[in-house]
Amino acid sequence: MFGCLVAGRLVQTDAQQVAGDKFVFNLLDYENVNHVVVFMLGTVPFPVGMGGAVYFSFPDTVGGQVWQLLGFITNEKPSAIFKISKLKPGEGAEHPFGMMPAPHLATMAQVGVSIEPLEQLVQQTPVSGAGVSAVDSFMQFTQKMLDSFYNYTSSFAVSQSHMTPNPSEMFIPASSVLKWYENFQRRMAQNPNFWKT
Repeated sequence: MFGCLVAGRLVQTDAQQVAGDKFVFNLLDYENVNHVVVFMLGTVPFPVGMGGAVYFSFPDTVGGQVWQLLGFITNEKPSAIFKISKLKPGEGAEHPFGMMPAPHLATMAQVGVSIEPLEQLVQQTPVSGAGVSAVDSFMQFTQKMLDSFYNYTSSFAVSQSHMTPNPSEMFIPASSVLKWYENFQRRMAQNPNFWKT
């Protein structure tokens, strides 16, 4: 039903069902993880009117696990990226995993998914620092797009001495593509929303 990707590492699709509507993924080596991606596998949708609240828990061998709300996924938004590197142990709020006995799991971090009504999900406030800002995601996408465009166009570069005359073909100097690429990067760094004006 769910999957969890520890950014740049391992995809887990074997969530442990710990209650009828609750699932957990164990995160080894969580100290070296910046982001996790939680996603639906596409095999089983949420029931109508339901979604999945996504929680994170630091290991706690003394006072039991403390869960922090990261956000949620739904049939309409089947995946989400969460930043866990800025979260702090011990900070948490009311959560559905609190009364679950899991002493053998308290030594590792976990990501939990709790199936809850959509109207309840949209009213909950995630822990601060868990979200990946839209600007960050947009900047990453734009940078990847620029790199891809430049690499693709550069792959067709030939020197003038190797060009075959073709009256129906138009050629653009690679230097002008590079200049555009650099100008676009500079403008994005100054103002990520410059393209809206």
